[in-house]
Amino acid sequence: MAQPDTSKFDTLGAMLAVAIGAVGGAIAKALGLPLPWLLGSIVAMAVASLAGFAPGGHVPRIPETARNYLIPVIGVSIGATFTAEVLAEIPSWWPSVLALVLYIPLAHVLGYLAVRALGEADAPTAFFGTAPGGLIESVLMGEEAGADTALLTLMQFLRLILCIILIPVGFALVTGEAVGSASGVVLGGDTELRAQDWVVLALCAALGLWVGKAIRLPAGLMTGPLALSAIAHLVGWVEGAPPGWMVDAVQLLIGVVLGARFWGKPAGTLLVALRYASANVAIALVLASIAAAALATWVGESWEAVFLAYAPGGLAEMSLVALSLEISVIYVTLHHVIRIVLAVTFAKLLAARVLKTG
Repeated sequence: MAQPDTSKFDTLGAMLAVAIGAVGGAIAKALGLPLPWLLGSIVAMAVASLAGFAPGGHVPRIPETARNYLIPVIGVSIGATFTAEVLAEIPSWWPSVLALVLYIPLAHVLGYLAVRALGEADAPTAFFGTAPGGLIESVLMGEEAGADTALLTLMQFLRLILCIILIPVGFALVTGEAVGSASGVVLGGDTELRAQDWVVLALCAALGLWVGKAIRLPAGLMTGPLALSAIAHLVGWVEGAPPGWMVDAVQLLIGVVLGARFWGKPAGTLLVALRYASANVAIALVLASIAAAALATWVGESWEAVFLAYAPGGLAEMSLVALSLEISVIYVTLHHVIRIVLAVTFAKLLAARVLKTG
Protein backbone atom coordinates (compact mmCIF):
# COMPACT_ATOMS: atom_id res chain seq x y z
CA MET A 1 0.00 0.00 0.00
CA ALA A 2 1.41 3.41 -1.02
CA GLN A 3 2.31 5.79 1.77
CA PRO A 4 0.39 9.11 1.84
CA ASP A 5 2.32 12.18 0.69
CA THR A 6 3.07 14.31 3.75
CA SER A 7 5.18 16.91 1.95
CA LYS A 8 2.29 19.05 0.65
CA PHE A 9 -0.37 21.04 2.43
CA ASP A 10 -3.66 19.17 2.61
CA THR A 11 -6.69 21.23 3.64
CA LEU A 12 -8.73 18.21 4.66
CA GLY A 13 -5.76 16.79 6.53
CA ALA A 14 -5.34 20.07 8.43
CA MET A 15 -9.03 20.17 9.33
CA LEU A 16 -8.84 16.56 10.46
CA ALA A 17 -5.78 17.33 12.59
CA VAL A 18 -7.51 20.21 14.36
CA ALA A 19 -10.57 18.03 14.95
CA ILE A 20 -8.49 15.24 16.48
CA GLY A 21 -6.61 17.72 18.66
CA ALA A 22 -9.87 19.35 19.77
CA VAL A 23 -11.33 15.98 20.78
CA GLY A 24 -8.18 15.19 22.76
CA GLY A 25 -8.25 18.61 24.40
CA ALA A 26 -11.91 18.30 25.31
CA ILE A 27 -11.32 14.89 26.88
CA ALA A 28 -8.33 16.19 28.84
CA LYS A 29 -10.40 19.15 30.05
CA ALA A 30 -13.23 16.86 31.12
CA LEU A 31 -10.70 14.77 33.06
CA GLY A 32 -9.46 17.87 34.84
CA LEU A 33 -5.90 17.67 33.48
CA PRO A 34 -3.70 20.77 33.59
CA LEU A 35 -3.08 22.49 30.24
CA PRO A 36 -5.80 20.31 28.68
CA TRP A 37 -5.73 21.83 25.21
CA LEU A 38 -1.97 21.34 24.93
CA LEU A 39 -1.61 17.93 26.58
CA GLY A 40 -4.81 16.49 25.15
CA SER A 41 -4.05 17.53 21.58
CA ILE A 42 -0.48 16.18 21.79
CA VAL A 43 -1.62 12.78 23.03
CA ALA A 44 -4.54 12.51 20.60
CA MET A 45 -2.40 13.47 17.61
CA ALA A 46 0.45 11.20 18.70
CA VAL A 47 -1.91 8.22 18.92
CA ALA A 48 -3.42 8.99 15.51
CA SER A 49 0.04 9.48 13.98
CA LEU A 50 1.52 6.29 15.42
CA ALA A 51 -1.54 4.39 14.22
CA GLY A 52 -1.01 5.73 10.69
CA PHE A 53 -4.51 7.24 10.69
CA ALA A 54 -4.98 8.81 7.24
CA PRO A 55 -8.56 8.36 5.99
CA GLY A 56 -8.70 8.61 2.22
CA GLY A 57 -4.99 9.37 2.14
CA HIS A 58 -5.46 12.61 4.09
CA VAL A 59 -2.75 12.74 6.77
CA PRO A 60 -3.95 14.72 9.81
CA ARG A 61 -1.35 17.48 10.18
CA ILE A 62 -0.82 21.18 9.87
CA PRO A 63 2.46 22.68 8.62
CA GLU A 64 5.34 22.79 11.10
CA THR A 65 5.80 26.47 10.18
CA ALA A 66 2.38 27.22 11.70
CA ARG A 67 3.99 26.97 15.14
CA ASN A 68 6.22 29.91 14.23
CA TYR A 69 3.17 32.17 13.89
CA LEU A 70 1.50 30.87 17.04
CA ILE A 71 4.38 31.32 19.48
CA PRO A 72 4.28 35.16 19.26
CA VAL A 73 0.85 35.04 20.93
CA ILE A 74 2.49 33.39 23.95
CA GLY A 75 5.27 35.98 23.88
CA VAL A 76 2.78 38.85 23.88
CA SER A 77 0.84 37.22 26.73
CA ILE A 78 3.97 36.88 28.84
CA GLY A 79 4.98 40.46 28.07
CA ALA A 80 1.65 41.57 29.55
CA THR A 81 2.78 40.25 32.94
CA PHE A 82 5.84 42.50 32.92
CA THR A 83 5.26 45.21 35.52
CA ALA A 84 7.43 47.69 37.38
CA GLU A 85 7.27 45.37 40.39
CA VAL A 86 8.62 42.45 38.33
CA LEU A 87 11.32 44.70 36.87
CA ALA A 88 12.47 45.56 40.39
CA GLU A 89 12.80 41.85 41.28
CA ILE A 90 15.10 40.91 38.39
CA PRO A 91 18.39 41.92 40.08
CA SER A 92 17.67 39.45 42.90
CA TRP A 93 17.58 36.54 40.44
CA TRP A 94 21.32 36.52 39.72
CA PRO A 95 22.13 33.47 41.93
CA SER A 96 19.85 31.14 39.94
CA VAL A 97 20.97 32.65 36.63
CA LEU A 98 24.61 32.09 37.61
CA ALA A 99 23.86 28.55 38.82
CA LEU A 100 22.68 27.66 35.30
CA VAL A 101 26.34 27.81 34.27
CA LEU A 102 26.93 24.76 36.48
CA TYR A 103 23.58 23.05 35.95
CA ILE A 104 23.69 22.96 32.11
CA PRO A 105 27.01 21.14 31.57
CA LEU A 106 26.39 18.87 34.57
CA ALA A 107 22.95 17.81 33.30
CA HIS A 108 24.33 17.33 29.79
CA VAL A 109 27.34 15.22 30.77
CA LEU A 110 25.37 13.06 33.23
CA GLY A 111 22.63 12.54 30.65
CA TYR A 112 25.21 11.60 28.04
CA LEU A 113 26.90 9.10 30.37
CA ALA A 114 23.53 7.54 31.26
CA VAL A 115 22.57 7.06 27.62
CA ARG A 116 25.99 5.61 26.79
CA ALA A 117 25.63 3.22 29.73
CA LEU A 118 22.42 1.90 28.20
CA GLY A 119 24.68 0.56 25.50
CA GLU A 120 23.26 1.15 22.01
CA ALA A 121 23.67 4.80 21.01
CA ASP A 122 26.94 5.93 19.45
CA ALA A 123 28.81 8.82 21.07
CA PRO A 124 27.67 11.66 18.74
CA THR A 125 24.02 10.58 18.95
CA ALA A 126 24.15 10.23 22.74
CA PHE A 127 25.96 13.54 23.21
CA PHE A 128 23.82 15.79 21.03
CA GLY A 129 20.65 13.86 21.89
CA THR A 130 21.05 14.74 25.57
CA ALA A 131 21.78 18.47 25.18
CA PRO A 132 19.33 20.19 27.60
CA GLY A 133 18.23 22.81 25.08
CA GLY A 134 18.52 23.98 21.49
CA LEU A 135 16.71 21.19 19.63
CA ILE A 136 17.40 22.48 16.12
CA GLU A 137 21.00 23.44 16.88
CA SER A 138 21.64 20.07 18.53
CA VAL A 139 20.33 18.19 15.49
CA LEU A 140 22.45 20.26 13.11
CA MET A 141 25.62 19.78 15.20
CA GLY A 142 24.84 16.07 15.51
CA GLU A 143 24.51 15.71 11.74
CA GLU A 144 27.93 17.29 11.26
CA ALA A 145 29.41 14.90 13.84
CA GLY A 146 27.94 11.81 12.13
CA ALA A 147 25.11 11.08 14.58
CA ASP A 148 22.04 8.99 13.81
CA THR A 149 19.85 11.96 12.87
CA ALA A 150 16.51 10.16 13.19
CA LEU A 151 17.27 8.82 16.66
CA LEU A 152 18.84 12.11 17.77
CA THR A 153 15.81 14.12 16.64
CA LEU A 154 13.44 11.78 18.46
CA MET A 155 15.50 11.97 21.65
CA GLN A 156 15.40 15.75 21.61
CA PHE A 157 11.71 15.88 20.74
CA LEU A 158 10.78 13.39 23.45
CA ARG A 159 12.74 15.47 25.97
CA LEU A 160 10.28 18.29 25.30
CA ILE A 161 7.19 16.06 25.28
CA LEU A 162 8.10 14.30 28.54
CA CYS A 163 8.62 17.63 30.32
CA ILE A 164 5.40 19.10 28.92
CA ILE A 165 3.39 16.12 30.13
CA LEU A 166 5.15 15.13 33.34
CA ILE A 167 5.68 18.50 35.02
CA PRO A 168 2.11 19.86 35.29
CA VAL A 169 0.72 16.39 36.00
CA GLY A 170 3.48 15.81 38.55
CA PHE A 171 2.70 19.09 40.33
CA ALA A 172 -0.94 18.02 40.58
CA LEU A 173 -0.01 14.62 42.00
CA VAL A 174 2.51 16.00 44.51
CA THR A 175 0.26 18.75 45.82
CA GLY A 176 -2.86 16.60 45.70
CA GLU A 177 -4.73 19.54 44.23
CA ALA A 178 -5.77 20.71 40.80
CA VAL A 179 -3.25 23.16 39.34
CA GLY A 180 -3.37 25.86 36.74
CA SER A 181 -6.11 25.55 34.17
CA ALA A 182 -7.38 22.40 35.88
CA SER A 183 -8.33 24.48 38.91
CA GLY A 184 -10.13 27.10 36.89
CA VAL A 185 -7.24 29.44 36.12
CA VAL A 186 -7.87 31.11 32.77
CA LEU A 187 -4.85 31.66 30.57
CA GLY A 188 -4.65 35.00 28.82
CA GLY A 189 -6.28 38.29 29.72
CA ASP A 190 -9.47 38.45 31.76
CA THR A 191 -10.39 42.00 30.75
CA GLU A 192 -12.04 43.11 27.55
CA LEU A 193 -9.54 44.59 25.12
CA ARG A 194 -10.20 47.91 23.43
CA ALA A 195 -9.71 48.29 19.68
CA GLN A 196 -6.41 50.10 20.19
CA ASP A 197 -5.22 47.34 22.51
CA TRP A 198 -5.78 44.77 19.77
CA VAL A 199 -3.80 46.93 17.34
CA VAL A 200 -0.86 47.38 19.71
CA LEU A 201 -0.75 43.70 20.66
CA ALA A 202 -0.89 42.69 16.98
CA LEU A 203 1.96 45.09 16.20
CA CYS A 204 3.99 43.71 19.12
CA ALA A 205 3.51 40.18 17.77
CA ALA A 206 4.28 40.99 14.13
CA LEU A 207 7.14 43.43 14.69
CA GLY A 208 8.55 41.33 17.52
CA LEU A 209 8.56 38.26 15.28
CA TRP A 210 10.46 40.19 12.61
CA VAL A 211 12.90 41.82 15.05
CA GLY A 212 13.57 38.57 16.88
CA LYS A 213 14.51 36.83 13.64
CA ALA A 214 16.38 39.82 12.19
CA ILE A 215 18.75 40.30 15.13
CA ARG A 216 18.83 36.56 15.94
CA LEU A 217 17.54 36.78 19.48
CA PRO A 218 17.62 33.45 21.33
CA ALA A 219 14.18 31.91 20.74
CA GLY A 220 13.40 35.12 18.84
CA LEU A 221 9.95 33.91 17.74
CA MET A 222 8.84 34.40 21.33
CA THR A 223 11.36 36.73 22.92
CA GLY A 224 10.91 39.43 20.26
CA PRO A 225 7.14 39.76 20.77
CA LEU A 226 7.64 39.36 24.53
CA ALA A 227 10.10 42.26 24.68
CA LEU A 228 7.90 44.63 22.65
CA SER A 229 4.80 43.65 24.63
CA ALA A 230 6.65 44.25 27.91
CA ILE A 231 7.72 47.70 26.75
CA ALA A 232 4.22 48.57 25.51
CA HIS A 233 2.67 47.54 28.83
CA LEU A 234 5.30 49.32 30.94
CA VAL A 235 4.83 52.64 29.13
CA GLY A 236 1.03 52.32 29.14
CA TRP A 237 0.41 51.94 25.40
CA VAL A 238 -1.73 48.87 26.01
CA GLU A 239 -3.67 47.23 28.82
CA GLY A 240 -4.48 43.55 29.08
CA ALA A 241 -3.35 40.43 27.23
CA PRO A 242 -4.68 38.20 24.45
CA PRO A 243 -7.93 36.62 25.70
CA GLY A 244 -8.08 33.15 27.17
CA TRP A 245 -9.82 31.61 24.17
CA MET A 246 -6.95 32.72 21.93
CA VAL A 247 -4.30 31.22 24.22
CA ASP A 248 -6.34 27.99 24.37
CA ALA A 249 -6.47 27.90 20.55
CA VAL A 250 -2.71 28.41 20.39
CA GLN A 251 -2.19 25.52 22.85
CA LEU A 252 -4.42 23.30 20.74
CA LEU A 253 -2.61 24.07 17.49
CA ILE A 254 0.87 23.75 19.00
CA GLY A 255 -0.16 20.38 20.45
CA VAL A 256 -1.37 19.26 17.02
CA VAL A 257 1.95 20.24 15.43
CA LEU A 258 3.95 18.42 18.12
CA GLY A 259 1.81 15.30 18.10
CA ALA A 260 1.97 15.02 14.30
CA ARG A 261 5.76 14.63 14.51
CA PHE A 262 5.21 11.00 15.47
CA TRP A 263 3.88 10.24 11.98
CA GLY A 264 5.82 7.49 10.22
CA LYS A 265 8.20 6.86 13.12
CA PRO A 266 9.17 3.17 13.46
CA ALA A 267 7.94 1.76 16.73
CA GLY A 268 11.34 0.23 17.52
CA THR A 269 13.24 3.51 17.08
CA LEU A 270 10.60 5.36 19.05
CA LEU A 271 10.90 2.98 22.02
CA VAL A 272 14.70 3.23 22.02
CA ALA A 273 14.52 7.03 21.89
CA LEU A 274 11.93 7.04 24.68
CA ARG A 275 14.22 4.97 26.90
CA TYR A 276 17.12 7.33 26.32
CA ALA A 277 15.05 10.49 26.70
CA SER A 278 13.45 9.19 29.90
CA ALA A 279 16.86 8.62 31.48
CA ASN A 280 18.06 12.04 30.35
CA VAL A 281 14.97 13.87 31.58
CA ALA A 282 14.98 12.03 34.92
CA ILE A 283 18.54 13.18 35.61
CA ALA A 284 17.80 16.77 34.57
CA LEU A 285 14.67 16.95 36.73
CA VAL A 286 16.47 15.54 39.78
CA LEU A 287 19.14 18.22 39.34
CA ALA A 288 16.40 20.83 38.88
CA SER A 289 14.83 19.70 42.15
CA ILE A 290 18.15 20.09 43.95
CA ALA A 291 18.66 23.53 42.41
CA ALA A 292 15.14 24.56 43.42
CA ALA A 293 15.69 23.45 47.02
CA ALA A 294 18.99 25.31 47.21
CA LEU A 295 18.00 28.52 45.45
CA ALA A 296 14.30 29.22 46.08
CA THR A 297 14.69 31.19 49.30
CA TRP A 298 17.84 32.89 48.03
CA VAL A 299 16.17 34.35 44.92
CA GLY A 300 12.81 35.02 46.58
CA GLU A 301 10.85 32.67 44.34
CA SER A 302 8.83 29.54 45.06
CA TRP A 303 10.33 26.06 44.77
CA GLU A 304 7.99 25.41 41.85
CA ALA A 305 9.20 28.51 39.99
CA VAL A 306 12.88 27.60 40.27
CA PHE A 307 12.19 23.97 39.37
CA LEU A 308 10.22 25.01 36.30
CA ALA A 309 12.92 27.51 35.33
CA TYR A 310 15.48 24.67 35.27
CA ALA A 311 13.30 21.98 33.64
CA PRO A 312 14.63 21.17 30.14
CA GLY A 313 11.36 21.63 28.25
CA GLY A 314 10.59 23.92 25.34
CA LEU A 315 10.71 27.65 26.04
CA ALA A 316 7.21 28.34 24.73
CA GLU A 317 5.70 25.26 26.34
CA MET A 318 7.35 25.73 29.74
CA SER A 319 6.23 29.35 29.69
CA LEU A 320 2.69 28.14 29.06
CA VAL A 321 3.03 25.83 32.06
CA ALA A 322 4.18 28.80 34.15
CA LEU A 323 1.18 30.83 32.99
CA SER A 324 -1.15 27.96 33.81
CA LEU A 325 0.33 27.41 37.27
CA GLU A 326 0.35 31.16 37.99
CA ILE A 327 4.09 30.94 38.62
CA SER A 328 6.47 33.87 38.06
CA VAL A 329 6.40 33.60 34.29
CA ILE A 330 9.00 36.30 33.58
CA TYR A 331 11.41 34.54 35.96
CA VAL A 332 10.80 31.19 34.25
CA THR A 333 11.03 32.59 30.73
CA LEU A 334 14.25 34.50 31.40
CA HIS A 335 15.95 31.39 32.72
CA HIS A 336 14.82 29.32 29.74
CA VAL A 337 16.23 31.83 27.27
CA ILE A 338 19.57 31.66 29.10
CA ARG A 339 19.30 27.85 29.32
CA ILE A 340 19.02 27.55 25.54
CA VAL A 341 22.01 29.84 24.94
CA LEU A 342 24.15 28.00 27.49
CA ALA A 343 23.08 24.55 26.26
CA VAL A 344 24.15 25.31 22.69
CA THR A 345 27.35 27.04 23.83
CA PHE A 346 28.43 24.22 26.13
CA ALA A 347 27.53 21.59 23.52
CA LYS A 348 29.92 23.28 21.09
CA LEU A 349 32.65 23.68 23.70
CA LEU A 350 32.41 20.15 25.13
CA ALA A 351 31.80 18.21 21.91
CA ALA A 352 35.40 17.71 20.80
CA ARG A 353 36.61 16.62 24.25
CA VAL A 354 33.67 14.33 25.07
CA LEU A 355 33.47 12.69 21.64
CA LYS A 356 37.22 12.13 21.59
CA THR A 357 37.03 10.12 24.82
CA GLY A 358 33.64 8.58 23.95
